[in-house]
Amino acid sequence: MPAVEQSENRKPSRTSLRSLDALNVFLADVRDGVGPYLSVYLKSSQSWEPAQIGLVLSASTIATVLAQTPVGALVDNLRQKRLLIMIAAIAVSIGCIAIVLFPTLPVVVASQVLIGIAAAIFPPAIAAITLGLVGHKRLDRRIGRNETFNHAGNLLAATLAGLIGQFVTAKGIFFLVAAMAIGSSLSALRIRGREIDHELARGAADDEEPSAPGHHLAGLQQLFRDARIRYFAIAVVLFHFANAAMLPLVGQRLAEGKGLDPTVYMSACIIVAQLVMIPASSLTGRLTETGRKPIFLLAFAVLPIRGILYTLSNNPYFLVSVQILDGVAGGIFGVLSILMIADLTRGTGRFNLTQGMLNTAVGIGAGLSNLLAGVVVQRAGYNAGFLMLAAIAAVALAVFWLCVPETKSSQRQAVAQS
Repeated sequence: MPAVEQSENRKPSRTSLRSLDALNVFLADVRDGVGPYLSVYLKSSQSWEPAQIGLVLSASTIATVLAQTPVGALVDNLRQKRLLIMIAAIAVSIGCIAIVLFPTLPVVVASQVLIGIAAAIFPPAIAAITLGLVGHKRLDRRIGRNETFNHAGNLLAATLAGLIGQFVTAKGIFFLVAAMAIGSSLSALRIRGREIDHELARGAADDEEPSAPGHHLAGLQQLFRDARIRYFAIAVVLFHFANAAMLPLVGQRLAEGKGLDPTVYMSACIIVAQLVMIPASSLTGRLTETGRKPIFLLAFAVLPIRGILYTLSNNPYFLVSVQILDGVAGGIFGVLSILMIADLTRGTGRFNLTQGMLNTAVGIGAGLSNLLAGVVVQRAGYNAGFLMLAAIAAVALAVFWLCVPETKSSQRQAVAQS
């Protein structure tokens, strides 16, 4: 039965949907390895310099950049998406444990490369499974639900990491990731593979465009000619250039202070952000059915404000409270970035490839952010680093506002043209 007909009666089982919920919870702690905790661990426990920390953080993002486009194409053509997620989760676990056991520059860089490649797999694979299960019509709320559970998982992981870092050992955070990898693998197995429509999962049109060819594949030149995709890519590159280094820099600044263990402060930063992201993601999934751009503009607007606020005080409680803005932006971005890509590629059969290409652009921005911010902070101080990131965020806001159109209303036209 073609994907168009299947999507009209698409009713995935409760088991698959609940397992998808659980997968998003567990992968929240797995998809980025130990994330910002790495910078805190290397600074406080290993006494690394900011430039070295920036180098190893960039190693992960550069590896992700190189992997994302081919991974996106792989997900478009691979039916064993659940197995791919399991392999990536195990790779992250191995990388995290290696960092703890052998905290030398070559081993940490190699582990970060492994984690970066694995991290490229999770977003397109989960988005593809989601689209293949529920179809385009139900995608808005389902992506909102995915992100809600993802942020709940981040909240749980940050709480556990803070407790482990304070009362056990900072190294325990790395082993927590390994345990979460086991949970994510079991959750992926419980999603019923026969319920995933692999044509829908790659971006085929569904019941809203019954005349569209479900198996049509757009050429790469067609994607590159789409000005909407080009401007959207530029905007998200600049967004992540401004955003990626902010939390690691906050972690390094907190690590230089006195008081509680730095991992506790870092956990507090993440917990505050995730507490805001949970309702922000859920609300975004409900509000975007009539339009994407006005809500997305809010995410772009709070980023330069956040960068400036970080320069106003070294007080750890103030720095943690600024993470409320990170929660607003992160909750919106996590939902709308996927939905806008789905809008832009609907009917092309290139949903995951386009995700990969745009995630490559995001990775470029993130990698440059960590690398450049590390150098600026080492030479001119933390305030200079934060102001540089705030200025880039302002440019990102201008590009998105002036150049990226509303995508919700252009879906049907895009499908017809393809």
